[in-house]
Amino acid sequence: MSQTQYATHGDVAVITMNNPPVNGLGHGLRTGIVEGLRRAQADSAVKAIVITGAGKAFSGGADIREFNTPAALAEPSLHTVIRAIEGSAKPVVAAIHSVAMGGGLELALGCHFRVAATGAQIALPEVKLGILPGAGGTQRLPRVVPLEMATNMIVSGAPVKSEKFKGTKLFDEIVEGDVTEAALAFARKAVAENRGLPKVRDLKIEHEDAEAFLQFSLNTAKSVAKNFPAPAACVEAIQAAVRLPFEQGMARERELFLHLVQTPESKALRHAFFGERAASKVPDVPADTPLRAIKSAAVIGAGTMGGGIAMNFVNAGIPVKLLEMKQEALDRGLATIRKNYENSARKGRMTMDDVEKRMSLIAPTLSYDDIGQADIVVEAVFEDMPVKEQVFRKLDEVMKPGAILATNTSTLDVNQIAAFTRRPQDVIGTHFFSPANVMKLLEIVRGEKTAKDVLATTLALSKTIRKTGVVSGVCDGFIGNRMIEQYSRQAGYMVEEGASPQQVDRAIEKFGFAMGPFRMSDLAGNDVGWYIRKRRYVERPDMKYPKIADKICELGRFGQKTGAGFYRYEPGKRDAIPDPVVDKLIEEHRKELGLEPRKLSDDEIVHRLIFALVNEGAKILEEGIAMRASDIDMIYLTGYGFPLFRGGPMLYADQCGLYNVVNRMKDFAANPHGDPSFWTPAPLLAKLAADGKSFNG
Repeated sequence: MSQTQYATHGDVAVITMNNPPVNGLGHGLRTGIVEGLRRAQADSAVKAIVITGAGKAFSGGADIREFNTPAALAEPSLHTVIRAIEGSAKPVVAAIHSVAMGGGLELALGCHFRVAATGAQIALPEVKLGILPGAGGTQRLPRVVPLEMATNMIVSGAPVKSEKFKGTKLFDEIVEGDVTEAALAFARKAVAENRGLPKVRDLKIEHEDAEAFLQFSLNTAKSVAKNFPAPAACVEAIQAAVRLPFEQGMARERELFLHLVQTPESKALRHAFFGERAASKVPDVPADTPLRAIKSAAVIGAGTMGGGIAMNFVNAGIPVKLLEMKQEALDRGLATIRKNYENSARKGRMTMDDVEKRMSLIAPTLSYDDIGQADIVVEAVFEDMPVKEQVFRKLDEVMKPGAILATNTSTLDVNQIAAFTRRPQDVIGTHFFSPANVMKLLEIVRGEKTAKDVLATTLALSKTIRKTGVVSGVCDGFIGNRMIEQYSRQAGYMVEEGASPQQVDRAIEKFGFAMGPFRMSDLAGNDVGWYIRKRRYVERPDMKYPKIADKICELGRFGQKTGAGFYRYEPGKRDAIPDPVVDKLIEEHRKELGLEPRKLSDDEIVHRLIFALVNEGAKILEEGIAMRASDIDMIYLTGYGFPLFRGGPMLYADQCGLYNVVNRMKDFAANPHGDPSFWTPAPLLAKLAADGKSFNG
């Protein structure tokens, strides 16, 4: 079936791109445009041509379904299409509505004229994939809009509404109403007035001191985005547009594009882009699974986590019943939510009217009887199975049939929790990350009896509340916390062996993590991990743990909330200050163990931490707890501060080469202290390494 539609409206031909959902410029669509142009050229009755898009976009750019396939490079390429448009003997008018992004905007820039609908989103977002516009975007856009505006758009990738371009040469008209009708009228007018066939490529870039501005932009890009080469390369391509004739500028753009495509940073960003989309797909849950309506919600617990979860619903316009057992706790929770919103208002992110509207969507209550009609209820109570049991038995009594019963547990058995009810099919894990109103990740835990429509609804809900939903099976700690436990164990072992907490944190932060393991533990609360370890000592007596973290907790040093943990903290500040008390504790602990401290390199620290994640991730994949390696990476990119430019632990291992990962793990196993048995490669990792394969093959 053709991906374009050709029709004539009197003396104007209309080529309509029709490749849902956003008219991606795939091979079939590119071919259809060229054929439509040729057909219009051959028809003597046609005096002009309009190109537009069917459905909800003019064009969203490249067809992502063709990425990494031969079709993406097949002729006619987008360059060929644009040359055909520019070379048309009859004027070509782009009729732009809704969205013109990436290659879609580059296509429009190749047209002789452009008519846009008010409110259309205009962008060159390629930088977000670690590349740059590769079909003339860096060369043409600065010729039609001010250089500063073009540079900001290309370097940031941010969309701009069409009306912001009023007075520039980008659009010949910006109209209300039917943009295709307006483009038809404009095309006839252009022919009648003999406006010719103007080309963007022939325009000059105008600026008082382009070289100075672009040098400043280049320095800024290198400083602000030091781990990402694409922003600086974007500026270099724009410099070529200023300095060189058009065709030479195009050649420089192409050279920079081809270099960026091969960089590990671009591969990481593209991996994250596709990984986020893959995460929403569950093989045995059809895309057309009917969803349960979520028009109201309830949250059990108004503490830090419960309040943040409630804010997620409210931010999406979903009213929430917020339940607590005591009035003081309820008042405290509501005050914290209000304070968070008022802080956002002070920063200009919302108005005080917005604050009041959102607060009005929260109905506080002390009675379970008030929440029974909610479509979904999320418990955010203490991480203790008897407490969860009490809550879920009560929810089973009061919630209406068909309500989704969600637990925010971070480690406990969702199947056991579901068994406390007579409707385990309605129970699901929704593991939010703190602060829940900020962190992007939602780990969705599918129980053995969770209904498919409950899973599909929860995945859809994650998008509604602007989270990245990733599905996990049931195991202790699920995906994220099960892996981070091994990471934290290795961090503790390395301190026992001779590293300081600040050296470990500095090494992994230099690698790109937002926060090292000890600063992270202090922020989350050291007592949280301590509680889990005490449970492990009973349930998994075979599992060894370094004991420094326990000794820190025994002193009541639970982190930032108590002013002391692995570091000390000044009142009202979050700066982690090394503490001689901790140094002395570590020194005495080493003596108890009979360990002579040794010097650890940053490279050892980083790779013991990362490969601990990788080995446990391989076990999780093999057990089917995670559906795909990219799901693990999405969890670590969106919930654990793993550096985006490295793409997640599993992709990082792939880029190191799994053969090399296994060999490095053998080196770590030779160390008698850091739990040598842990460094036995997971069977899946060993097999992939032996076969020369990767996790993300």
